Amino acid sequence: MFFVERFCVEWIKKLKFSSPVFLTIPLMMLAFLLLSTPGLLAQDQSQPAAGSQKQEAPPEAGGPQNDVGPYAIPKKKEEPPPPPPPAKPKKVEGMPDYSIKVDVPLVNVDVLVTTKDGQFIPGLKKENFRVYEDGVPQPISNFNQQEAPITAVMLVEFASTNYWYLSDALNASYTFASGLKKEDWVAVVSYDMRPYIMVDFTQDKRAILGALNMLRIPGFSETNLFDSVYDTLDRIDRLEGHKYVILISSGRDTFSKINLDQCLKKIKATSNVTIYAISIGRALREMADARGMVGPIMSTDFLQADNQMNTFARMTGGRAYFPRFAGELPEIFRDIAADIRNEYNIAYHPTNTKLDGTYRKLKVEVVGPDGSPLKVKDQKGKDVKYQVIAREGYTAKHQVE
Repeated sequence: MFFVERFCVEWIKKLKFSSPVFLTIPLMMLAFLLLSTPGLLAQDQSQPAAGSQKQEAPPEAGGPQNDVGPYAIPKKKEEPPPPPPPAKPKKVEGMPDYSIKVDVPLVNVDVLVTTKDGQFIPGLKKENFRVYEDGVPQPISNFNQQEAPITAVMLVEFASTNYWYLSDALNASYTFASGLKKEDWVAVVSYDMRPYIMVDFTQDKRAILGALNMLRIPGFSETNLFDSVYDTLDRIDRLEGHKYVILISSGRDTFSKINLDQCLKKIKATSNVTIYAISIGRALREMADARGMVGPIMSTDFLQADNQMNTFARMTGGRAYFPRFAGELPEIFRDIAADIRNEYNIAYHPTNTKLDGTYRKLKVEVVGPDGSPLKVKDQKGKDVKYQVIAREGYTAKHQVE
């Protein structure tokens, strides 16, 4: 632009024109040149050309570059740092790692309170019972009385001893089976020289009667009572809940491998089992005794058999029956069913928590509201004698069990 103006001035001086008309001509040419070449004004500006200096990225930017500038990437939100892990307790040198486990056993006792005639006394409360273990009173933690289904084994003596014995055994078995309910679980086991499982636990009454119908022709004449009781208790000890053994037997043992003492130890060691014993052949024995056909040795054998049946029942909280006639059986089994379904269930945590495997004696008493012995009266207001039936004791668990 500077050179153009200089050229015009020099050209006018050389022409030496003083007229204003001639002066307007170069000025018009100058205006035409400025309007027709706008790039001259752009180049004359003091601002730098595009691309001569890079655009600096803002602080938020940080992405890839392009012709215009960097892509802006938004910042991530700052997350709080994770909490520090809990501090581990300092370990003392020389102290071994150990854990504490407390196993408090629970003892269940089924109690039956009846009159001397065998009638069940209902309506007793938790406060009416006192439980003693080795003479020490125990706090009762659980108490209830309800009619519940039963789990029982019919252990029937079936040997070729005498027809009257077989007839009594079958009559007693059929009478008991006929009084079962749909919810009851029953197994049938017969024995002579050894026990035979006729039918396993079932709720089908037809299967039970079918097993009894198979008892028609006996095999051996031996009656191994101790072996059969031991084997039965060993099998049902694995079942949960309370179990019952309906022992239909003469009570005599002739050829068992174990003795009476070992059988009694097994009864003590088996928990939650009650034995009800029904003697067979009592009428034949009394008839033979009246006719002088029974000598002193046989008479002693019969007395020992009755004593064993009584001992099995008493140790487990059951009862023993010695019927003379078949007509007594329905009433006997009604009493057994009432006892089984209407017992008082008591549970307590023993104060003696040692797991030493010792046998501990139990005693259950029934008291009134004031702590004195409970008095029961009949409808006429007379005092009624009653009996408390419970197992005599139990064997505590051992440490290794």
